[in-house]
Amino acid sequence: MRRTFEDARRWARLGTELFLGAAQGGFDEPSALPGWTRAHLVAHVAANADALGNLVHWAATGEPTPMYASPEERAQGIERGRTLPAAELTAWLRDSAAELEKAMAALGEEQWRTRVVTAQGRTVPATEVPWMRAREVCVHAVDLAGPATFADLPADFLTALCDDVVTKRSAAPGPAVSLRAPSAAWELPGDGEPALVTAELPDLAAYLTGRDTGTSAPVLGAWL
Repeated sequence: MRRTFEDARRWARLGTELFLGAAQGGFDEPSALPGWTRAHLVAHVAANADALGNLVHWAATGEPTPMYASPEERAQGIERGRTLPAAELTAWLRDSAAELEKAMAALGEEQWRTRVVTAQGRTVPATEVPWMRAREVCVHAVDLAGPATFADLPADFLTALCDDVVTKRSAAPGPAVSLRAPSAAWELPGDGEPALVTAELPDLAAYLTGRDTGTSAPVLGAWL
């Protein structure tokens, strides 16, 4: 992985500011995610901050605290959140982000090494939490279908994102793809002869995360 803990902390702060700046009203309008309005997406990101806060609490206290009680509880929270009045939804988004940042800033070096369990069931050190948040806020800032695009995200973040997605996709069935950007390359193992996909780094990141890039590249399955 071409990223450090300090990188992830920096990207999480940058992505949070980018998302907060993009989430300015228009909550009833569609997002770039099929079937979701901007309100769905804002509620999802706010709930994600609360959920990651549970992992930070786990690291701080040693008390096992899952991100969500269940997948159903996670979905219900988004549904409740997206019906909130705009002012309340905005307040939840901002307050949850601030509380997560405050909680992370309070962790000591040993606490950051605590093993926690993600919503996908992976056991990881708490040092992965900033990366999980960075990934969430940066990608979803683009999904708000506002002015932000993948080209607005830092190149080092996009490289780390591609590393991360290729690692995850390599463990699941799918088409074989050779990905080439001017500054980096990845091999996605899979079925058949590898299809060559050549594009700028932001477009490769969009493609790997399942966003529509308007290309004829092989269709990939779900990322997360």
